[in-house]
Amino acid sequence: MRELKRVTIGKVDLVAVLGDITDEQSDVIVNAAGSRLAHGGGVAAAILTKGGEQIAKESHRWISEHGNVPVGQIAITSAGNLCARYVIHAVGPIWGEGNEEKKLRNAVRNSIKKAIELKLSSVSLPAISTGIYGYPKEEGVRIIIDEIISTIDKPETLKEVRFCAIDSYTANLFKKELENASK
Repeated sequence: MRELKRVTIGKVDLVAVLGDITDEQSDVIVNAAGSRLAHGGGVAAAILTKGGEQIAKESHRWISEHGNVPVGQIAITSAGNLCARYVIHAVGPIWGEGNEEKKLRNAVRNSIKKAIELKLSSVSLPAISTGIYGYPKEEGVRIIIDEIISTIDKPETLKEVRFCAIDSYTANLFKKELENASK
């Protein structure tokens, strides 16, 4: 994990990180999930591979009890073998399905609100929907950071939000947006 940029907004550190989100030691890792929590590709597959079958079993149980997770909403499981305590599965939009910005903002906001509700101090999240779901990276990263900043206005326990990308292009987009936000 390599920190590219750290800024403080209010009482919360926002950090752009180049590295594998599955190696993060935050209280919660946000997963860019599909509505069925199938974890078949991208960040979701990496989290399942490293986190183990417990995450898959809890995801299946969640779906059987609640049904598919609507776009913009979340589900939560334990983190299995990951260093985190929880995984929040945020369902972002597929580019082209309509109303994508609102859905992406909802997924991000609901993730952070759940972390605050659970009184967690640290969150790591990826660039939701900007991979296999096709959301344009520059716009998606801008929206994610903007929504985090507007959601963390009065966090009671949240101290750090880490924006993780395994590729340098996306990590540097997070860095650039944090630089812009701190001006």
